[in-house]
Amino acid sequence: MSGPARAGLSIYAKDKQRLASFYETILGMSRIHDSAEVTVLQSADIQFVIHRIPLNRASDIVIDTPPQRRDSALKFFFTVLSIAAARLAARGLGGDVGLEQWQGPGFIVCDAFDPEGNVFHIRESVV
Repeated sequence: MSGPARAGLSIYAKDKQRLASFYETILGMSRIHDSAEVTVLQSADIQFVIHRIPLNRASDIVIDTPPQRRDSALKFFFTVLSIAAARLAARGLGGDVGLEQWQGPGFIVCDAFDPEGNVFHIRESVV
């Protein structure tokens, strides 16, 4: 991979390391920077900048186990080799990939959520 990804996403996390490990594992991303405040993950498609929520604000945020899903107006998606493998990995890391799936042009897709409840899509290509 030459140079930074052309697209990116910033995520604010109560547990920055846990969220970084989740996306690094589920999506096969590479950790290219890690500090106390920010972790940067990158793939050929996108760069994630995961910011630690400041400690003085983090105490106001409660993450349940399992996490409550936090839907938003924006939902990002990633294509993986296997939805089943992503589901298994996600469950072991505190997130999940749903069982309901639907088909789009050239892919099947499922809702997923990370250990802090952020909802996104996992896609698998179909021929």
